[in-house]
Amino acid sequence: MINLSAEDYLCKMKRLNSETSNEELLDVKKGDMVTDTFSKTGLVEGIEVIEDALYRTFVFHLVTGRTITIRK
Repeated sequence: MINLSAEDYLCKMKRLNSETSNEELLDVKKGDMVTDTFSKTGLVEGIEVIEDALYRTFVFHLVTGRTITIRK
């Protein structure tokens, strides 16, 4: 078992918002620690990428039951 401190999580946490590049959003994997920098923080449980004619929407489902949605 690997023990990580709070500092380890903060160093590896990915910040997800509308300013995050598409490449960084596509690089997020299950198990990554992410935050929307406001109220949603947790490990990624699932990822959806939905593309329509105007937008690409990234939906990150967290193990906490919360969802971070980014539309670009």
